[in-house]
Amino acid sequence: MLFEVKDPRFCELIDTEAILEPVSVGHKVTEGIIWWPQNNCLFFSYMGLGKVYKWNPATFDTTVIKFPSNISNGNFIDTEGRIVTCEHATSSITRMEPDGRYMKTLASHYDGKQLNSPNDVIVDSKGRIWFTDPMYGRTSKVAGIMREPEMGFQGVYCIDTDGTLILSRKDFEQPNGLCMEVGEATMLVNDTPRQEIRRFKVEEDATLSGGEVVCKVDGRPDGTKIDKDGNIFTTASGNMQVFDKEGTLLGNINVPGQCRNFCFGGADRVYLYFACETIYRLKIKTQGAEFFK
Repeated sequence: MLFEVKDPRFCELIDTEAILEPVSVGHKVTEGIIWWPQNNCLFFSYMGLGKVYKWNPATFDTTVIKFPSNISNGNFIDTEGRIVTCEHATSSITRMEPDGRYMKTLASHYDGKQLNSPNDVIVDSKGRIWFTDPMYGRTSKVAGIMREPEMGFQGVYCIDTDGTLILSRKDFEQPNGLCMEVGEATMLVNDTPRQEIRRFKVEEDATLSGGEVVCKVDGRPDGTKIDKDGNIFTTASGNMQVFDKEGTLLGNINVPGQCRNFCFGGADRVYLYFACETIYRLKIKTQGAEFFK
């Protein structure tokens, strides 16, 4: 069963008669899926092969845009259309120009110690880069390089517009997916082993205060994003759960295979794209939130 309705409001967001459409096949461990609005295409990381791919909805072609990728995981597009990436092999945040010709390392160390393995990343409307730094790229042979940590904690960081790296919060077991909420006054962060999504207030100095649990997830939450009305979508142990903004479960989408992450995509953000062994898309009734153009 593709859909499980837990609350009638789920059907206002998801067409339960919709068909899950495969758009790019033949992959294994995919991650970091994101829509590139400036180029009207999708891209995603194939961690096992160390590549980043672009998928063109006009032609259905899948092409390599970054190789080697240093085991890239999370990706995001900044306010200038550049690709910001989490690299597990180098424990770095990097940025690539749209044509792929120039790569810059934005962060690799904090307080003289190498970061753990930046995992997921977002950019706010001010151009600040926020990312989570769990241990997965140091503990998995598939998704990283086995090695000892230097940090001693797993945090959320912000790279300010002047390049300063700020430790925003560190009381996590393994922070994973993160997402600004509408208005950017608050942020959601997944703590995967604790099966929690927490809500934080974004302070002027780029620290995070508060941190109450807004969702208890059935499974291990990975990627999280919101729609235009603040409803919370998260991948959880391979599938997707949908909550309202207060944390009430509305329903599940049981995607085939192991879905680690997803994004809203298309020119009007009315598709869900799922990163599994196959990349799937699903037409929805709602729209993904838009933070900047």
